[in-house]
Amino acid sequence: MDPLSDVLDLSRVSVALMVSVRACAPWGLDLPQRPGASFHAITSGTAWLRVGDSEPLQLMPGDVFLLPAGARHRLSSEPEGRCVPFDSSLHERPMTPDGDLTLGASGAATTFVCAAFDYDLEVGEPLMGLLPPVIHVPADPVAGRDVAAIVELLAMEVGARRPGSRAAAARLIDSLLIAAIRNWIDRQADGQAPSWLRALRDPALARVLAALHERPAEPWTVESLAREVHVSRATLARRFAEVVGEPPLTYLARWRMHLAAQRLKYSTDTVEAIAREVGYTSAYAFNRAFARHRGQPPGRYRRLASAA
Repeated sequence: MDPLSDVLDLSRVSVALMVSVRACAPWGLDLPQRPGASFHAITSGTAWLRVGDSEPLQLMPGDVFLLPAGARHRLSSEPEGRCVPFDSSLHERPMTPDGDLTLGASGAATTFVCAAFDYDLEVGEPLMGLLPPVIHVPADPVAGRDVAAIVELLAMEVGARRPGSRAAAARLIDSLLIAAIRNWIDRQADGQAPSWLRALRDPALARVLAALHERPAEPWTVESLAREVHVSRATLARRFAEVVGEPPLTYLARWRMHLAAQRLKYSTDTVEAIAREVGYTSAYAFNRAFARHRGQPPGRYRRLASAA
């Protein structure tokens, strides 16, 4: 199993809102912090992005940026342009039923697609917690050719207004999210902080992660994992700790608890069945391990999740 797809599926990522914007200078939007992720793709024209106190970043056609933690940000036609709160802009010019929004006056036009993603904030932590506040994927016909191709298709769908265009655009935005994260992973230097995302760039470690994700209930040892990828036990233990930041079996234990948390929240399986699914033959041992990782036993965790 592909670990990145696996974690995205586990996080229950979904498009919560999609808006197609046509903005004519001067214009500016102030978008608030939100739980989840925010995402924008520039389909024509230019814009300026400001996140927190960072310097304004100019965005060009084909540029994509993702805010994994949904940070407050401002988009405008000028580097220091006045920005109107998003809700206020909707009062001035309501969004159409198709999700179209028009802003600004009569100057140069910029078009872009905005999306908000929801995901399980707790279960999604193994991925979203490792990403930077802003992922900017500049238009690049070589390094970002997959992103560029999806943005081109997205612009066509949004502009065509054919039957099914909105559904097609939502699927393309899902693909853009994955492509943006993948692009960011590919651009990371070897000296970056250890994480399982870095391990995806190492063929042997990527196969280890795939094995752990595909068969979490297997009674793995470092020796059996080393045999799986045809390296020595010492090499695997050293390399995994260097790149991922923890030993293989520690990673496996945490991954099992993330799986268990997801099953407790979203399935009706018994605690005993979930324990077996994630590699515990004893419900007592599973209860202790889950409480150690999550601060409460699985039964209480499920009750609180159901009441939320």
